[in-house]
Amino acid sequence: MEVIVNRIEGNYLVLELEDGNIVDVPKELIPEAREGDIIRISIDKEETDKKKEEMQELVDSVFE
Repeated sequence: MEVIVNRIEGNYLVLELEDGNIVDVPKELIPEAREGDIIRISIDKEETDKKKEEMQELVDSVFE
């Protein structure tokens, strides 16, 4: 998914989604973003699975 930084209002980025909807997100989430920037949002399945496995190992070690 790609979103466009439509404008910055105070501490919020006003993002335009692919479907034209507008959402506000705290600027601290993407502090380097500037008006007109295109931001790509994706889910890293491989990294997600890796973190889930690490967390499960931690839980298992606590309850052994």
